[in-house]
Amino acid sequence: MKQALCPALIMAAPASGQGKTTITAGIASMLTRQGLVVRIFKVGPDYLDPKILAQASQQPVEALDMWMGGDDYCQDKLYQAALEADLILIEGAMGIFDGTPSSADLAARFNIPIALVLDVKGMAQTAAAIAIGLANFRDDIHFAGLIANRCGSDRHASLISNALPPSLPLLATLKRSDTVCFPERHLGLVQAEEMALELDSILAAGADWIVDSGLANLLEQLTPVAFEPVASENLAPVSPLLTGKTVAIAKDQAFSFIYDANLQLLRDLGARLTFFSPLHDLIIPAADAMWLPGGYPELHAVQLAENSPMREAIKAFAKTKPVLAECGGLLYCLDSLTTLDGLEYPMSGLIAGHGVMRDRGGCQGMQTAIFPEGEIRGHSHHRSKAVETSTVIGHGKRPYHPAPGEDIYRTGLVTASYIHLFFPSNPLAVSQLLMATGNKS
Repeated sequence: MKQALCPALIMAAPASGQGKTTITAGIASMLTRQGLVVRIFKVGPDYLDPKILAQASQQPVEALDMWMGGDDYCQDKLYQAALEADLILIEGAMGIFDGTPSSADLAARFNIPIALVLDVKGMAQTAAAIAIGLANFRDDIHFAGLIANRCGSDRHASLISNALPPSLPLLATLKRSDTVCFPERHLGLVQAEEMALELDSILAAGADWIVDSGLANLLEQLTPVAFEPVASENLAPVSPLLTGKTVAIAKDQAFSFIYDANLQLLRDLGARLTFFSPLHDLIIPAADAMWLPGGYPELHAVQLAENSPMREAIKAFAKTKPVLAECGGLLYCLDSLTTLDGLEYPMSGLIAGHGVMRDRGGCQGMQTAIFPEGEIRGHSHHRSKAVETSTVIGHGKRPYHPAPGEDIYRTGLVTASYIHLFFPSNPLAVSQLLMATGNKS
């Protein structure tokens, strides 16, 4: 196979909260309404931003993480996208050099230029100094230029532009806007499904905002990047180990933290997927295994508790068939969940213990879940704790810290932890977790 040429840009920043998602979505909306194909990826683990970016681009948005998925996985995803896209945009995570691997590491590995997004409110020439410092921190990455967000005036923009060297141009200046912003809550942006028509309005305004910024001719400023295909011997085919099996997946406002890559992996394993709502449904569709992903059960604790037919159905299911639960799914598996207002609600009781929400703090970071079936990479991010639990069969393993990671629980055929799993990191282990029969404790 030949290399694929496609313009590409990593949208990175010195920190979170600079406007990466808003600007990335705006660019995608602008180009998509022109009939162009924009493929977007998100660096690192994230469930919330990709949904907004998918609506902006009308294309699937996937996580691109060299630790969770590996170099070959990321290379193949970029190559496949380059075959069909007019532009590839990659939204970075946190600050450009934060994490191992970081957004900068991804840029260096695949020779993708970086657009530095910086909130310049309250500074002028200092914005240029920050940009220059970041651009010169490493010599193995290339910056396409600076995007100055929340720029107050033309004079403000000229002060920044005049302080930048020719090698680091000011690509665009984005005016302060109250109409182009996405609402947030404790774990990040509000889910795209909850914004409905409001999101369409924000994205349309974002496209106009980008046109006015100087980015209307963005594609003309970019040189195509050469994306190499992965050698066939490095892309091991996935064996259809779940052929003939049906996996029931919880999916609604309370359980929505689902990687598209996980769904595709299950399909590649041969599984038939069926979805149900612990909030609204009374029964579980016919299935051989169940996956309870993460989400916001704490925001829907009353409704989950009141749906006693579903809680009983899940209890009955777990007596004879495997259940895999993660984070919000773990909370639903416990005996009860106490919300921030101190009220306790019954959950499904598959695992002994109680979930308690916390208004601050929490745990986050990459971890490998160590199961008897094998190791599956993922990450942890939550503001709750599980107390008075039992049946801990192990812990997650942190890649860069010796402290034990999240507890891993198993009771009978139920396996649960706070770790959000990235299924493509170990298809065999995933298939074994979902094929289990008999008592596993």
